[in-house]
Amino acid sequence: MHIDLTQSGSLTLEAVRALLASGNPAVHNQLRVNRAGLAFLSTHAVGGMDVQDLCFRLETWAAGSGYVGAAAAADDLWVQQVHAALQTHWPVPRSDYIDLY
Repeated sequence: MHIDLTQSGSLTLEAVRALLASGNPAVHNQLRVNRAGLAFLSTHAVGGMDVQDLCFRLETWAAGSGYVGAAAAADDLWVQQVHAALQTHWPVPRSDYIDLY
């Protein structure tokens, strides 16, 4: 699952909700945006691993922290925060690493 930020109208609250819902809460997840504008959750490369093709990334969400999965997707405030971060930092991020807190 990904959101193509280059496509007008693709960055919606429902798209962010679906992306968060697709995450596996049992493992570490990191929301990443590559230079092509695809926002996706990574479970294999997190933290500072394999960042050369990224535009930016959010902090790594630890396994069991509740930031991805069905419960996270049901949290309207959390969905809005992630949506706002994507909206604010694409296409010109303030940094290549975004901490929401």
